[in-house]
This record gives sequence, C-alpha cells and structure tokens, in this order.
Amino acid sequence: MRSFSEIEAMAVGHHGDDGVAAKMPEATPTAALIARTDDRWLAEMTKAVFQSGFSWKVIQSKWSGFESAFDGFDPHRVAMFSDDDVARLLKDTGIVRNGAKIMATIANAQFVLDIADEHGSFGTFLANWPPSDQAGLLELLGKRGSRLSGSTAQFFLRFTGWDAWIASGDVVTALIREGVIDKPLTSKTALKKVQDAFNTWTAESGRTQAEISRTLALSVGPKD
Repeated sequence: MRSFSEIEAMAVGHHGDDGVAAKMPEATPTAALIARTDDRWLAEMTKAVFQSGFSWKVIQSKWSGFESAFDGFDPHRVAMFSDDDVARLLKDTGIVRNGAKIMATIANAQFVLDIADEHGSFGTFLANWPPSDQAGLLELLGKRGSRLSGSTAQFFLRFTGWDAWIASGDVVTALIREGVIDKPLTSKTALKKVQDAFNTWTAESGRTQAEISRTLALSVGPKD
C-alpha cells in the first residue's frame, strides 16, 4: 500500500490543500468525552440507530420529539420502560415509530448503565479505549449493544467525537485500491487488516484515524 503522504497528495490533487484541510474532522478532547453525561451518549447512540437506513434529515427534524418521548434519554428511566411505554411510543407521531429500534433504545439504555457501572461513566469508557483498537471496540458494541454494528457503530463513534474511521463507500474503494482488502468489510480478518493499515498510517503521519479516514475518501476523487 502507498504511504500516507502519497495518499494525501492524491487527495490534494483532487481537492486542493484548502479543500482537504476544510474537510478534516475536528478532534474532541479526551476531557470532553469524559464530561459528556450518559444521557447524551444514549441520545447519540439512538440517533445513529434510527438514522441507519433512514433519512437523516427526517430524524433530525423530529429530534425534539425523540428527546421528549424518551424522557431526555435518562438511561435509568429508559431502561425501565414497560410494555405500556412501548405502546405509547408506537403511537407517538413525534418520532419515527419503528418497533425494533424503539426496543433497541431500551436495551441500549441498560448497556450504557452496565458500562457506566463498570467504568464510572460511558464517556470514561470510550475515552480510555485506544483508537488503535477500533476493531475491538466495534466488536464490543456489536455484542453488548443493540443494533450497534457495522456503519451504525462507526457513525456513532465519529459523530460523538471519538477518533473513529468510517468504512464508507469511498474509504472502502481507497482501501481496495491500496491492496488492504479486496472487497467491502465482511469479516473479522478484513477488519483487522483495515485496523492494521490505519495504525501504520497513523504511526507514519501522526494524524488521527478520523483524519486518515477522511483523507482516504478524498483521495478517490471529486464528487460530481
């Protein structure tokens, strides 16, 4: 595979120095991850789950309704939702009434509580998980969370400010071009190869994994 500097040069060739710089994701300080309360982690988790396979704009437009319907995403309250609460939510036109994702939110409230009990808070848990092992974190989220696998988990991590790469279509295209994988991610073996490649580029460049992910996407070329 190419060095990161070569891949970055490809991205600059397509978008220019300023264009690439403008598209780099901002890093969130570790202290800010730790300071974020568990209700906000559950809220972002829920947003990622509901946005998966659905219009992000619709979810965003209804978000105040979600906040109200799920009691501000207080994980202690949501984890105790009863069948009556589920029935209420399924009738609530202020949210997207998807039964499976409603149940996933209730399950994820307990997941957040369990992690907080083990680590002090969900934010502390994520802040202490090394970006060099995103593959391991994705495995944990998939096993212990509900509907938190694949791109849903990746977007959840990125949008909450954790230093995450995302296997978007363009990133996968770039990884295949670099010989890291030969098809979209479908196995633990492929996931490990991707993680190893990101770790190599991070060690070489000193850039965050999120920055490397975005640079890979930009290296594919401009969008029409």
